[in-house]
Amino acid sequence: MQLDLGPQAALVIPVSELNRRVRTLLENQFETLWVSGELSNVKLAPSGHWYFCLKDPNAQVECAMFRKRAQFLDFRPENGVRVEVRARVTLYEPRGNYQLVVEEVRKAGLGALYEAFEKLKTRLAAEGLFEAGRKKPIPRFPRAIGLVTSPSAAALRDVLTTLRRRGPMIPLVLYPTLVQGEGAASQISRAIQRANAHGACDVLIVCRGGGSLEDLWAYNEEVVARAIFGSRLPVVSGVGHETDFTIADFVADVRAATPTAAAVAASPDGESLRSEVEGLRRRLARGMRRIVEVRMQRLDSATRRLLTPTERIERQRERLNQFERRLQRALGGEIRHKAQRLAALRTALSHLDPTQVLGRGYSIVRGADGHVRRTSAGLSPGEPLDITFSEGGAAVRVEKPH
Repeated sequence: MQLDLGPQAALVIPVSELNRRVRTLLENQFETLWVSGELSNVKLAPSGHWYFCLKDPNAQVECAMFRKRAQFLDFRPENGVRVEVRARVTLYEPRGNYQLVVEEVRKAGLGALYEAFEKLKTRLAAEGLFEAGRKKPIPRFPRAIGLVTSPSAAALRDVLTTLRRRGPMIPLVLYPTLVQGEGAASQISRAIQRANAHGACDVLIVCRGGGSLEDLWAYNEEVVARAIFGSRLPVVSGVGHETDFTIADFVADVRAATPTAAAVAASPDGESLRSEVEGLRRRLARGMRRIVEVRMQRLDSATRRLLTPTERIERQRERLNQFERRLQRALGGEIRHKAQRLAALRTALSHLDPTQVLGRGYSIVRGADGHVRRTSAGLSPGEPLDITFSEGGAAVRVEKPH
């Protein structure tokens, strides 16, 4: 038998579905926001995640800050510390706990500093201090590198180690200054100006190690920004950690994530240059080898064509002999041809030779004037004539012409 439970059956959902819907509702309802309170029940998990409560006198909320974000904390969270967190409102579905997923934590009271930071950043940007078009290129091979930092700063040791490794031949000039605290901003500004007036280096590294917003505040002062902007020398800024941004970073010609990265940006890589030179040397050697090989082949070819005087005379003699043989052949042919023509002409003439006719019984009669008489007309008795036979002749007189 089938029971009809009616339309209410469709409203029954499992707890997991309910929690999923509530989580979606919370996440869609609230944007990321800042929440202030006091830390309590702070725990660091082996995974690197931080878990704590954020409370005030009237309420509390569970918070989770995962390792991906927690690694950028510039202080260690402790119970009782008042903080401000930037977080997303959500629900942990397996236990149905409403919580905040924290993306950033700062100590309470820093809001005014952040506000001052944003106001100065906006004003200087409007003046054009951050424009990419005014930034100066970093020389590839600086004569010397200037360092504007504290002689006791850990950042200086990192920078020196990096520069010794990359370019030990490059001189370094230290312009010492405070990097935090009262008067630090003025000292940093004067050190930058002193480096420009000194003229001993081609690029400046302005650096210090990581710290809280208060520790780095000297690099957010307008006097430092103006000094960097007015620097004739290109400036590489390496202040704090990768996630730290200061006004000095925006004004500098190059912003490096760390002091070590600033040293890399300001110096040529000796190892890379050696590899580049070695590559060029190999290319030059290959090119020279190809040139020599081509020249050798051309020399061999020229040598094969080059003859000794004896060989040259012998070749000329052979050519002369060839010409002689050709001339003899040509002359022999021509002579034979002429002989044949002469024989033909001789034959033709023989047919016309009157003496040949005499051999057949004919004779030639000439008058006293020596002309051949072909007819008896005009002969008179007693006229002398000369008769030629095939053999010999006779002188006669006409008795009676016919």
